[in-house]
Amino acid sequence: MQFNELNLSQELIQAVEELGFTEMTEIQKESIPLLLQGRDVIGRSNTGTGKTAAFGIPAVESITEDDRRFPAVLVLCPTRELAMQAAGEVRKFAKYKRSVRTCAVYGGASMEKQIMELKKGASIVIGTPGRVMDHIRRRTLKLENIRTVILDEADEMLNMGFREDIESILSDIPTERQTVLFSATMPPEILAITEKYQNDPVQIKIKSTQRTAQLIEQFWFETAMGRKTDALKLLLTAYAPASAMVFCNTKKMVDDLTEDLVKAGFRAAGLHGDMKQAQRTQVMNSFKAKNTAILVATDVAARGIDVSGVDAVFNYDLPQDNEYYIHRIGRTGRAGRAGAAYSIISGRKQLYELKAISRYVKADIKELPLPDKSDIIAMKKEGIVRSIAAQEERPSHDAYEILDRLAAEGIDYREAAARLISGKLAEEIAGLPELDVPKPIRKGKRSGAKTVRIDLNIGRNKRIAPNFILGALVDATGMSGQDFGKIDIFDSHTTVEVPEAETDFILDAANPMKINGNPVEVKLFKGDTSGEKSGRGGFSSKNHRSDHRPDRRRSAYGSRKKADVFSDYIPDRRKRSKKRS
Repeated sequence: MQFNELNLSQELIQAVEELGFTEMTEIQKESIPLLLQGRDVIGRSNTGTGKTAAFGIPAVESITEDDRRFPAVLVLCPTRELAMQAAGEVRKFAKYKRSVRTCAVYGGASMEKQIMELKKGASIVIGTPGRVMDHIRRRTLKLENIRTVILDEADEMLNMGFREDIESILSDIPTERQTVLFSATMPPEILAITEKYQNDPVQIKIKSTQRTAQLIEQFWFETAMGRKTDALKLLLTAYAPASAMVFCNTKKMVDDLTEDLVKAGFRAAGLHGDMKQAQRTQVMNSFKAKNTAILVATDVAARGIDVSGVDAVFNYDLPQDNEYYIHRIGRTGRAGRAGAAYSIISGRKQLYELKAISRYVKADIKELPLPDKSDIIAMKKEGIVRSIAAQEERPSHDAYEILDRLAAEGIDYREAAARLISGKLAEEIAGLPELDVPKPIRKGKRSGAKTVRIDLNIGRNKRIAPNFILGALVDATGMSGQDFGKIDIFDSHTTVEVPEAETDFILDAANPMKINGNPVEVKLFKGDTSGEKSGRGGFSSKNHRSDHRPDRRRSAYGSRKKADVFSDYIPDRRKRSKKRS
């Protein structure tokens, strides 16, 4: 269905056409006719499906000449960014309707300026619940003439603790009104509000999860705990997105990661709720203008941001709610464009969480190995090839003249091109981050890691089995069991073969550590075990399963059962019973 099929005013049709809107999205097709009729609506739809136009177009169309002095439409949004975005979109729809005046009210901006705008007359007010409440208390915002109230991203407003403010605002608005609610999820709190404040609402549910994911390639990379920042730098260097968003779960992580990226030479900026409004606006304007290539943000700060042309989304932290994963990856792959989403995983717990997300979004999230230096150089070479091949303009006459002059000096065109390409490639790989991707010690695709041994001050006298040692190291470091080699258990200590490149990280991550309740110190092994006996405790990790769960019937040591494995370390109780007798 197209917008010109709706019974809209000519001014609104003209504005919509200028914005390039022709075919309606599913949420727009389902909700706009109902809203134009004045019906109460509950719209369940994810971010990036066109909700702003779904409520903004009917809101603009409902304004008459009599609404110049007092607000007739109130839109509540969870964040300043979303309020600013919604206000900007509504102003575009109202470009040719002189009776429509829009005012955005939100915290962090000048109260005096907002009061002046409201006094001049605003027919549509868009704001955050907290600032709207401030204006109501000051009596600078009057609600007696409100005919339509719209709750945008209602679930997020509840998550942010705005329920009391929302209910207070709704109770002050005349009961004879149109109440519209848009939400990505439908928790019990939302249903309670709809039952109390809506009149016979029509429910619209848009199943956009699969459609959102279809155009977005989703991948994950595994790295050791404490190495996520290095892994992210590696990926940003390898894929070199012109515009990317990196999501973290905490404000502190946003600040720390942004600082690390900037120090490494990336054009990055952070965005979170503790920043002043002027700073947030500056960051967003820089990102939209492509002056900032990487935006590091929390979920709440990024909610409602509408930035076109985001090439990639990186999940530095997995979201705490599966629904947020959809919101995050929805920043890329918009308006029919392809996009890419990458998640960085450390440890088995995060891997299980990612698998749950994959089931939730009904999409295949593929594992990729972290690229090493040779991989990145190969990718940069490919990028140069594509860049040159994509140039459609024929070289200028001056270029050929330069080649002729070089040829006269004994440098043919092939040598000249090679010199230029060599310089370009050198620039591309000059700042490659130093991150040695750990190679599994076992035989296989990435074998050949140089190894050293570490020493743990616990041994057979504490009845320790190899799987205890391996499980503790895997849990402490987040590395795979495949990254550890031979384990030799002696009477009072144990040695473990580890990749030399990961030695410092393992020593840092594993101290302090407990095994079976015993405090353990881990250090680099420099001794000689030639005079010691390791009994049958030594084994190479190439023979065990990578999940290391002791409750498996098939143990980590080939086909032997658990009883056989532990028999080397548990004294024979039958012998002890004979001694007692």
